[in-house]
Amino acid sequence: MKSALITGITGQDGSFLAEFLLEKGYDVHGTIRRSSVDFRERIAHLEGHSRFHLHYADLGDSMSLIQVIGKIRPDEIYNLAAQSHVQVSFDAPEFTADVDATGVLRILEAVRQCGLAKTCRIYQASTSELYGKVEQVPQSEKTPFHPYSPYAVAKLYGYWIIKEYREAYNMFCCSGILFNHESERRGETFVTRKITLAAARIKQGKQDKLYLGNLSSLRDWGYAKDYVECMWLILQNEKPEDFVIATGEQHSVREFCQLAFHNVGIELEFKGEGANEKGIDKATGKVLVEVSSDFYRPTDVVNLLGDPSKAKRELGWNPTKTSFEQLVKIMVDADMAKVAAERESERVKTNLAAYLEKGIVK
Repeated sequence: MKSALITGITGQDGSFLAEFLLEKGYDVHGTIRRSSVDFRERIAHLEGHSRFHLHYADLGDSMSLIQVIGKIRPDEIYNLAAQSHVQVSFDAPEFTADVDATGVLRILEAVRQCGLAKTCRIYQASTSELYGKVEQVPQSEKTPFHPYSPYAVAKLYGYWIIKEYREAYNMFCCSGILFNHESERRGETFVTRKITLAAARIKQGKQDKLYLGNLSSLRDWGYAKDYVECMWLILQNEKPEDFVIATGEQHSVREFCQLAFHNVGIELEFKGEGANEKGIDKATGKVLVEVSSDFYRPTDVVNLLGDPSKAKRELGWNPTKTSFEQLVKIMVDADMAKVAAERESERVKTNLAAYLEKGIVK
């Protein structure tokens, strides 16, 4: 039985990868950070599984990593843990650098210190944000990097330190240059989930309007559940190499927004330009989407499009197993159900409060 260690297992990708590896028969271990607030909802259904194990460790603490890696002695490590929000990296650049850059080095050194350099394969979750102020479209493994945020700069160190340890110590370590990948498990502060959740809330009368940043930003959006398969395939390859993980298709934030609202039965029409652009409900004339300068970044990446040819050719991976339209529908359907459940919970609480006030329930 192979064993795998996943950092960031409580996140979107970590939870999907854990499910995938358990289905493959792996003994799956994950690291979590000690916190007074529990954020395990994405993996709660896996706890209690005989081949699923959690350990306390942190990318900012090398000793905890050495202890966990030395105890498990994994065959594969998937480093998915990161401060992964681009906007937050402008507010917390030092923390982002410590986790996203130096954290990768700590894992590599922990593997070496534990004597696993020749046996443990390491996957590093890199990012399309490395291309930043893009110099070439589409972006492939050979496209020059031009990071355009503290997050991207930190991730660039992680990318290069992986390559350095591969060449200096002959370690099997690789980077997957992940383009935007979304799902129903995406954090609510990310633009795609913010849109699908707002569409569901507006449809069900729980929200009046959605505020977004640059509606013309172009992204290559895929389904996270498909992307974790490619992560695994990278570590099953005969030799350690870096791969772009993308769909090869591009859509704007505006398109994502239109499709999300379409899936709840609202047809949007966009009028105006730049900061004055608005998304209007065709049926009612009501403004449902507006642009806010609060969501513009100091430096903004506006044109990401990945070339997954190498992954398709060498790994046999299908980047469009789930289409863009299917992805948006999956997310919207999940958020419609979530909002409906919240409304029902509120109704029950309101009724219970009324009963208590009248003395009907003791």
